[in-house]
Amino acid sequence: MQITMVPNEMKGIFRATLLTMLFAAVLSGCEAQPPAAEDVQMDTAAEREAIRAVLMGQQDAWNSGDIEAFMADYIQSDTLRFTSGATVQYGWDATLQRYYTAYPDRGAMGELTFSDLTVDILSAEWALVFGAFHLKRDGDYEDVGGRYTLLMHREADGWKVLYDHTSRAES
Repeated sequence: MQITMVPNEMKGIFRATLLTMLFAAVLSGCEAQPPAAEDVQMDTAAEREAIRAVLMGQQDAWNSGDIEAFMADYIQSDTLRFTSGATVQYGWDATLQRYYTAYPDRGAMGELTFSDLTVDILSAEWALVFGAFHLKRDGDYEDVGGRYTLLMHREADGWKVLYDHTSRAES
């Protein structure tokens, strides 16, 4: 095997040629593809309504004091990620425990209202949800509210939350 050294004056040309070839190779793999048949036939309005129904079901479960029913619409796996403030929780069980710790009784849970919902259907399997929440609470607890972003995945049994990023509004 013979190793040939590239003269200094050729190194710049060699690098530029190599980068051009790599760029062309990448672009050739990124040509626009026609949408998949399943995406073309998907009724995005119906999917948005299905996701809104999931969220309204969560709201109802919360307002009934049923945290486990509320959590039924989260993916039950270790891939679930819940972020709030500076804390990131991984996994369904850890997220459920976080809810039980943060909301130990009905007074802390309050009455939940979701609003300002925007549902973007990204594909037949993925959706992005942006919205606001408000907890009206009595007694020793102050009302709280804020914004959330959900990445949802369509599972065999419907739309489920995979990532939840919730932020409380500053007082």
